[in-house]
Amino acid sequence: MQPQNSAAPRSTSPRFPAEVVALAEAVLAAGAEIMRIRAEGIRAEAKADQSPVTAADLAAEALLRARLHDILPGVPVIAEEAVSQGRGESPAATFLLVDPLDGTREFVAERGEFTVNVGLVEDGVPTLGLIYAPAIGRLFVGSAGGRFGALGAFTAERTPGAAADAAGWTRIGCRPRPAEGLVAVASRSHLDPHTTALLGTLPVAERVSCGSALKFGLVAEGRADVYPRLSPVMEWDVAAGHALLRAAGGTVTRPDGSPLPYGRSQEGYRVPGFLATGPGMD
Repeated sequence: MQPQNSAAPRSTSPRFPAEVVALAEAVLAAGAEIMRIRAEGIRAEAKADQSPVTAADLAAEALLRARLHDILPGVPVIAEEAVSQGRGESPAATFLLVDPLDGTREFVAERGEFTVNVGLVEDGVPTLGLIYAPAIGRLFVGSAGGRFGALGAFTAERTPGAAADAAGWTRIGCRPRPAEGLVAVASRSHLDPHTTALLGTLPVAERVSCGSALKFGLVAEGRADVYPRLSPVMEWDVAAGHALLRAAGGTVTRPDGSPLPYGRSQEGYRVPGFLATGPGMD
């Protein structure tokens, strides 16, 4: 599927703040760790909730936690594996949500649809998102205000462990709602009956199945219009994509249209569902 934005994507050299460049290089380095372990052979174990975890999840998270504390000192890092082991940090007014390997099932199945997700949340709103898919070499960065300003949304081709230099970036944006019908993107491994039923109520002309936070990237670059998920998911699965979509002109809300909250440690950071869309979906 080709991008269907009204304007053709153009290469640009965004002036990212030094901290954003460092964060991008952190997710690229985590991607290199994941690919190294993938090449050595994947072995999955089950966590207490029966979801899979691998050495790649743990290694990528350890790298990210160390890097993020250096880049943004004093900002709590809420990371999936640490929380699952009962040693997660507490959120504050500003905090980071980290999924070191989003799409572990796709990773174990040796599909390329897995990502590294880092989202910055300020006053309950995701303001900066980084999503990196190391198996396909795609990096997304979006800033929608907050401490780094409204930089916009960008994507670039980057190999695992590469530098996040200023060259070769493409500014992206959601497309307006098309008259001929919507392109919907849905989970490959977690599609539930409620989400299927919701898709049946929309004028969907094409449905795309995809794993991990890459689904947010498809909406952000105008290749899809709506990404619903009505089954439970975790905040670290959503925050980076939420910030990216905000920077690209889209929205992420609860299914009823109300704001999606973050930092709910008392609920175990569980999100009951969300609806991610481009503009014009009211």
